[in-house]
Amino acid sequence: MTARHFNIADLFEIVADTVPEREAIACGDERQTYGSLEERATRLANFMRDRGVAAGDKVGLYMYNSNAYIEGMLACFKLRAVPVNVNYRYVDEELSYIFNNADMVACIHHREFVPHIDKVRHAAPGLKLLIAVEDGSDVPIPAETAKFEEAMAAGSPARDFGERSDDDLFILYTGGTTGKPKGVMWPHKDVFYAAMGGGGHFHPAGAIQAPEDIAIRAKEGYPVSGMALAPLMHGACWWFACIQLLAGCKLVLNPNRSLVGEQVWDIAARERVNSVTIVGDAMAMPLIDALDANPGRWDLSSIFTVGSGGAVFSESRQADFRRHFPNVMISNSFGSSESGQMGRTTGERKGEAGNTGLGNVPKSEFMDVIVEEELRFAEPGEMGIFARSGHIPIGYYGDPEKTARTFVMVGGKRWLLTGDSARLEADASISVFGRGSNCINSGGEKIFPEEVEEALKAHADVYDALVVATPDERWGEKVTAVVAARGTTRPTLDALQEEARKHIAGYKVPRELHLVPEVPRGVNGKPDYKKAREMALSGSYCA
Repeated sequence: MTARHFNIADLFEIVADTVPEREAIACGDERQTYGSLEERATRLANFMRDRGVAAGDKVGLYMYNSNAYIEGMLACFKLRAVPVNVNYRYVDEELSYIFNNADMVACIHHREFVPHIDKVRHAAPGLKLLIAVEDGSDVPIPAETAKFEEAMAAGSPARDFGERSDDDLFILYTGGTTGKPKGVMWPHKDVFYAAMGGGGHFHPAGAIQAPEDIAIRAKEGYPVSGMALAPLMHGACWWFACIQLLAGCKLVLNPNRSLVGEQVWDIAARERVNSVTIVGDAMAMPLIDALDANPGRWDLSSIFTVGSGGAVFSESRQADFRRHFPNVMISNSFGSSESGQMGRTTGERKGEAGNTGLGNVPKSEFMDVIVEEELRFAEPGEMGIFARSGHIPIGYYGDPEKTARTFVMVGGKRWLLTGDSARLEADASISVFGRGSNCINSGGEKIFPEEVEEALKAHADVYDALVVATPDERWGEKVTAVVAARGTTRPTLDALQEEARKHIAGYKVPRELHLVPEVPRGVNGKPDYKKAREMALSGSYCA
């Protein structure tokens, strides 16, 4: 028998063999058991292998949420090929970059994207296989493009892929609002432990010690029905999907092209969802609005956790959820595409009043604060960069310079510098403040936008907010708020300043306000600070 490793394909096959009849995925009307998902992924893997896709080859996944996305991911892992997440909102220039940068040799895509691929395929000279997934559109499919279901039927169901490795790659492309997307290279074992809980996400005993142990967890564990609301192209949802599938649980996906609160709660009630995962306030707000507007419409008694990661989940939005789910655990996780999960905040804030950051997590052997300029560990009370060692990526694909800046040696170990500013507290815990690259320097005072945004959202008339730096003759930069108001209200700068002073120090309070119809964010809910600053500087949205 072939040896098993901490490889996602190996681990999934163990789970699927253990609970083949259990439901694995529900995405709209599409459903698969573990047994059928395993067979379909195997067939697709064999078809791709027969068409020349080999170990180490990069395969684009250019799709909306669908079962096909998961099947394509698993098929790649079975072959030891590398799935590449393609943002379906990218324009041709961005698509050309990622097809070229990833050295893509194949792409599984929804049918409607055929014209986009036709325009950019020249950027990937090694691209030799395209597989189109039906989506209800009538876009012509080129003769050389394989049809997904026909490819599935043509592939052998024989699972004879040979031995895999802990070090097979999982590449997650991230970024794009502040520069070109970067391919974060995760070895399977490292991403399994750092981002997916090591098989212990739903188990009190924690991470597994041997690959075969995952069968016990799947068989004995409660089959949690979990729904992630980000698109699968976003790491938060992709990792959540793997967490669910490697635990023998049910993965529920939102098949709709945008996040509409009423649609989400319809799905949650129908699928008896237990766990809902969002990406910060941008996803929280429409969900809360739907609950407020439709009291008693849904039976959501099955839900016992609501969690967020990847963006700020403000205390005010957490409080809104608690109004509707008083007995549900609300969690807010820190992490990124490069770091995986770096702990959950307990809600405790440490440090002096008005300077407590976004939350507090424990320091450990693998979590610390590093003073970047001197490459040393911070002393208690000192600011630095939130850092992780142990299970971390090996770098950025094709970018050794960025890799060298982000992954550094300190204290005899290799550390990832997350880019988030943090302070080491006297009790050896860590207060996290937010992305240092967006830090505002006003008269020498450093101000982190996320902290100010959270304070602004506590005002009843604020629906959403971003904070950016704009020029100031006296202070160099000033704190400027870009705010979407709730309904037809028009909050004043004075009113927002008064609310903000209850939560943050006076020097952090916004000095300028711009009311906009909608705060600019990506489809994954992450802020677009570049666009927000452009809106502030345009002068078109002065309050």
